[in-house]
Amino acid sequence: MDEKDNKKTVRTFAAASFLNDFGSDIIYPIWPLFLTTVLGANMAVLGFIDGLGDALVSISQAVSGYISDKIRRRKVFVWTGYLCGSASRIGYAFSAVWQHIIPFRILDRVGKMRGAPRDAIIADASTDENRCRNFGLLRAMDNFGAVCGIVFCIVCFWLLNIGYRELFLFAALPSLIGSIVVIMFIRERKLQTQKIFKGLSFKDLNRDFKVFLLLSALFALGSFSYSFLLIYAKQFGFEVIFVPVLYLIFTVFAAVFSYPFGRLADRIGRKRVLLISYAFWGAICLIFIFMQSYWLIVFTFILYGLHRAALEPVQKTLVAELAPPLYRASSLGGFQMVIGLCAFPASLLAGVLWESFGIETPFYLSFGLTVLSSFLLLFSMKEKRPLQSI
Repeated sequence: MDEKDNKKTVRTFAAASFLNDFGSDIIYPIWPLFLTTVLGANMAVLGFIDGLGDALVSISQAVSGYISDKIRRRKVFVWTGYLCGSASRIGYAFSAVWQHIIPFRILDRVGKMRGAPRDAIIADASTDENRCRNFGLLRAMDNFGAVCGIVFCIVCFWLLNIGYRELFLFAALPSLIGSIVVIMFIRERKLQTQKIFKGLSFKDLNRDFKVFLLLSALFALGSFSYSFLLIYAKQFGFEVIFVPVLYLIFTVFAAVFSYPFGRLADRIGRKRVLLISYAFWGAICLIFIFMQSYWLIVFTFILYGLHRAALEPVQKTLVAELAPPLYRASSLGGFQMVIGLCAFPASLLAGVLWESFGIETPFYLSFGLTVLSSFLLLFSMKEKRPLQSI
């Protein structure tokens, strides 16, 4: 592909990501409220379902990444993943108790099979000088779609009094359209073939990749679901109608700053921006532990948006650059699998600690793991290459 085709590929995926996240975030602001107030789930169940979802995301990306590298095809996993997400929201709409949610949550999270193959296409369509900004653009469009979804949710749910289930049904449409966009406008790059695909093994990874995998796993063990931040705010005294506004605040900042953080990482290096991301999360934990007030809680959602904006483009870029080139999809999927498998006990443990020892306890654990991850990043890992100033 030439440069024009590469730009078209990145922009098409950005548009499809916008559509999918528009649909997803119609329901995300009210997701914890729907589970806890309508379907009767407690905080431990909420942690279990969110953690299960994160774990399934990881497994589905690992499997799709491996198969994608093996059959040398990427596109089919992307549009199929969007269809799974669309179908799952229809299932949510017809769930009567929280147990009914589980199979549709599985389908929703399996739809994340699109992630590793799509990210491999983006990495292949990029150069070392623009890879992080391309991932930043993708993440920015994810978040802008989320902003539109949240605004739509607030208008429909609180101003027009449209119910949970009607919103879930509508949320299925954007992902369906995103699937059609990928089918029609993405022209798959012809990948180098191999006579024998032996699969990626741990010994194929270099030392820096292994260190990065370890520190990211440790951080993920303390990085529990956003649902806990929303429920914390509700229990602190925020009106139910303001909870989606907090989610909107974090998403707006994630949308606005994802691309700038991607550009910054291309300019000053991946590690520095990742350390900034960890610092944001550490500050969130300290505020929730020691300095609770209405305005500071609002500020934590700003910090959370900045944290996600800095974290996600850099993580994907580092994995793509440290991985063996022939196994990019497998490496991206394997990385997400490890992170997600750590996220499952993270959310479950956070829920148990919350119920058993108090509302601040999960934040103490998370802060300690953040400090440890930052130390490993700073002193034990080198970047693959010096970055050029651009």
